[in-house]
Amino acid sequence: MAKRLPSAPPLVPGLSYVRPLGSGGFADVFLYEQDMPRRAVAVKVLPGDLRDPDLVRMFNAEADVLAHLSAHPSIVTVYQAGISADGRPYIVMEYCPGSLAQRYRIERLPVPEVLTIGVKMASALESAHRAGLIHRDVKPSNILVTSFGVPVLADFGIASSLARASSDEVFAMSVPWSAPEVVSEQTSGTIASEVWGLGATVYSLLAGHSPFERMDRGQNTRDHLRRRILRAAYTRIPRPDVPDALQEVLAVALSRAPADRHPSALAFAERLREVQTLLGLPPTPLEVAVSEWAPRDAGIDFADAGMRGPARTSVPHDTIRKSAPLPTSAGGRRDAEPDWPAAVATTPRRARQWALIGGLVAALILSIATAWVVLTGGVL
Repeated sequence: MAKRLPSAPPLVPGLSYVRPLGSGGFADVFLYEQDMPRRAVAVKVLPGDLRDPDLVRMFNAEADVLAHLSAHPSIVTVYQAGISADGRPYIVMEYCPGSLAQRYRIERLPVPEVLTIGVKMASALESAHRAGLIHRDVKPSNILVTSFGVPVLADFGIASSLARASSDEVFAMSVPWSAPEVVSEQTSGTIASEVWGLGATVYSLLAGHSPFERMDRGQNTRDHLRRRILRAAYTRIPRPDVPDALQEVLAVALSRAPADRHPSALAFAERLREVQTLLGLPPTPLEVAVSEWAPRDAGIDFADAGMRGPARTSVPHDTIRKSAPLPTSAGGRRDAEPDWPAAVATTPRRARQWALIGGLVAALILSIATAWVVLTGGVL
């Protein structure tokens, strides 16, 4: 498929365009500067020529998912979402200047760093799963790095609800990191396939390539990768500093049968923490939301993630003040859009004016009466 040219940056109130950051298959990302508070932000927007309702639904669902999960320290933060002036949905997110998209291919990442990344991403996925959501596209390029060097999970664009299963589910995958059951289209994603994706990602960060890539030229086509994934034969990482215990953890995560893998993202994180302890490293803290924060029945309603209208400029709220009655026309019909400031302020202002005039008249009469008494000695 030919690479799509990036779309024009959207006009977003309160934001000033700086430069493009990147383009994917279905969205473009631009760097903006926010006016208040002053900060750099990333704006993800659908191209103007993409009007597919499913893509719009997926894009808006991403905003819902991020808003629900972005309080997590290892998930990218979303600030706002809306519709641009030219009718394109957009998401304003935390700007992350780095990612793991290419770094693992050009340098050897230290084992302690990869273990830390693995635990943090497993914690993020576990929290998403407890909220009833799955990511469905875990891979190195979806791990961004903040300005403080902290890895965060991003791109929930094809996320879905664990409770939602239908025959017309969209199958979207990044083949090198997709589980066998996803590649064969038996499922669009489960907790087990998320464990596989995270295992494949950790493997990639250590090996410098995805688990089923080969060094031979011409051996890494999509069909080659699919066939190897469906067989799921684990190949050890050829690094002497990767301990056998870590190889075993990854081999379990990349088991062909879903039931043979770690039962949850949390269990995968705990196995990685055991490897850290074995190596004499401090275990990375688990960042898992408490059950009260995200009950399983509180997931995102993806059926309600269609095109949204423009954002409100005010928020309705309860008040103890009495509302002024709507002014009526000559025929007794209430006006739909009265001039509220004028309608509310007219009566008190006129009352003050008449009170002032009345006071002046009373003072004048009193002055005349006093003068009359002085001149006439009180004789009428």
